[in-house]
Amino acid sequence: MTAETPEDVAFLSDSGRACMKNGEGYTRHRNDKIVLEKQEKVHTSVKQLLVKRLKRNCSCTAARVKEQLFNFFPVLQWLPQYKLKEYILGDVMSGLIVAVLLVPQSIAYSLLAAQEPIYGLYTSFFACLIYFLLGTSRHISVGIFGVLCLMVGEVVEEQLEAAGYNTLQETQDKPYFNVSSYEHNSTLSSVTVNQSAELVCGRSCYAITVGTTVTFMAGLYQVVMGILQVGFVSVYLSDSLLSGFATGASFTILTSQVKYLLGISIPRSSGVGSLIRTWIYIFRNIHKTNICDLVTSILCLLVLVPAKEVNEYYKSKLKAPVPIELCVVIVATLMSHFGHLNEKYGSSVAGNIPTGFMMPKTPDWSLIPSVAVSAFSIALIGFAITVSLSEMFAKKHGYTVRANQEMYAIGFCNIIPAFFHCFTTSAALAKTLVKESTGCKTQISGLVTALVLLLVLLVVAPLFYSLQKCVLGVITIVNLRGALRKFGDLPKMWKLSKVDTVIWFVTMASSALINTELGLLIGVCFSMLCVILRTQRPAAGLLGRVDDTEIYESISAYKNLKTVPGIQVFRFEGPLYYVNKDYFKSALYKQTGLNPISVLAAKKKAKKTKLKQEKKEGVVSFSNKQREGEPSVQLFPEPLPFRTLVIDCAAIQFLDTVGINTLKEVLREYKDIGVQVLLTQCSPSVRASLYRGEYFKTEDDNLLFYSLHQAICFAQDKHLHLRSSSAGHLSC
Repeated sequence: MTAETPEDVAFLSDSGRACMKNGEGYTRHRNDKIVLEKQEKVHTSVKQLLVKRLKRNCSCTAARVKEQLFNFFPVLQWLPQYKLKEYILGDVMSGLIVAVLLVPQSIAYSLLAAQEPIYGLYTSFFACLIYFLLGTSRHISVGIFGVLCLMVGEVVEEQLEAAGYNTLQETQDKPYFNVSSYEHNSTLSSVTVNQSAELVCGRSCYAITVGTTVTFMAGLYQVVMGILQVGFVSVYLSDSLLSGFATGASFTILTSQVKYLLGISIPRSSGVGSLIRTWIYIFRNIHKTNICDLVTSILCLLVLVPAKEVNEYYKSKLKAPVPIELCVVIVATLMSHFGHLNEKYGSSVAGNIPTGFMMPKTPDWSLIPSVAVSAFSIALIGFAITVSLSEMFAKKHGYTVRANQEMYAIGFCNIIPAFFHCFTTSAALAKTLVKESTGCKTQISGLVTALVLLLVLLVVAPLFYSLQKCVLGVITIVNLRGALRKFGDLPKMWKLSKVDTVIWFVTMASSALINTELGLLIGVCFSMLCVILRTQRPAAGLLGRVDDTEIYESISAYKNLKTVPGIQVFRFEGPLYYVNKDYFKSALYKQTGLNPISVLAAKKKAKKTKLKQEKKEGVVSFSNKQREGEPSVQLFPEPLPFRTLVIDCAAIQFLDTVGINTLKEVLREYKDIGVQVLLTQCSPSVRASLYRGEYFKTEDDNLLFYSLHQAICFAQDKHLHLRSSSAGHLSC
């Protein structure tokens, strides 16, 4: 039994004589209670706390500067300790293999982001280089990620349409990228549909301008969240939600690539219902299918899918996966070039991919109001994926990562490249798995990947001029197998957690059928709604004793449990707050079979009836006032089913003001009909809430128990004092 006061906490003693020792000294005994002395808290004023933190964070000593520098650039910590002979072979091999996979994927995913192929190579290069300097994970591969490319592409298409660009006509009339015109038109003014005649920048130029602006804003959000240390935001994106979102986005990605496989030109849809509209456009124009592109797509699928399956099946035996994508790209480029597929059959090709780097260019600040909201969802998804992968591989290999530093790293992987014609990046699971399985030890492998990409940018890039876009589309679709395979995991997920399965399905369907960004928002809202619903109607029931033990379990779940006559034990498995207060009381009344409000109403009715009878019979009773002062239970003609209610609070995580008032009401209502209420196994936070809420008004109400069995023994002892016979008594 506990009595909580500002000075101490008292617990009922089983023996009343045992002497216990705590960290601060010995306990004090008072009657049958053990009084525990609280630790004294040192109260620090807000001013002192601020001064202390400012001194710690704003000091400018040499040691402080070195510490901040090493924290911001983790490479300075681990690079001097690099074990060259032990690590270098695995890092170089993994870096080379990831680069071989990254080159075709960078070119292919550029189409998803509505950009030219060169920008995908730029993005992958800068991301690998910057994360090498700022990242804390040793294994993740940062670069192009399909879902983010899709989200960037949707924003780009919306802004292209708003600016008055005719996507379809521009694609047909100017299929190739003109670097000189891009550099000449490096200054872009904001345009509208009515000003389309005054456009000063081509479609490709405007597309990358929008892309870099979105990327800059996404990176800025991530860095600001790192400064404010709000990495906890990512916890609202559960695994089931992220998985459903990725699967739903995969349908949109697949749909967006079908036009390349068929070699048809259709407008790119955006907004609500874009997936359905795109398929309508595809079937309306399917008679225009380019047979050359269709045959090439089928052949590539027949090669890539089995090869990928073989790679996955024998990944434990292969030292490195077969770079089948690069092989397909090389063979397809040679066939297209020497077969003149573009000239003879009108097959769409990648076009001119320039070498070297373009002059840096600032994002278009006037576009920020238009892309700010979309950039936030992109930033959140990018950060959540990066941190989750970082922590997963860190736990697997026995080291730690810093979530806020990861936010800085991925943020600057977007901010800095935004000035070099790049779009948004994050960690990618598929390439990270390849990187880990091929011997990666540190981010030196990322540096090797960046050097290979640099070689491609300086020398090899123009050789992909004749590469058909349908080949890039096939590569993108084949890489969606992992996300689409999640459907096969649904039966297992349903068996494990039905709520998580529903969250997955709702997020997937909304992301695919409505809109990618809205799908994410719907998924987050639905996930939080599920949490609320879980706490609104948690499990509640009566408990019984297991044989002669001190263990109590649910009567509805287990057989042969013993109950104590005159005592009911009620458990509520959830927090008690404003959302579920009514459910708590209704469940309590239903399970115990005793509604004190109904009993009180019956008492008043019986009392009125008795008074009327006495008046009719002409009997003047002066003892009515005296009976009002007697225990109210004496007014009932029938005995109550129990005299003590024990509420097991072990599963009640917290109480709000409404929850405290609800317990007060329960205490008062049952007390009015002569039933004692005992609380047991309350957590420290719940006890503190009860004290602050003035739940304990008298010493008799001051009954809290650490043990459920202890509370029942206390109730039984009290009943024994009230009754001369102990028939039916269950010994403690």
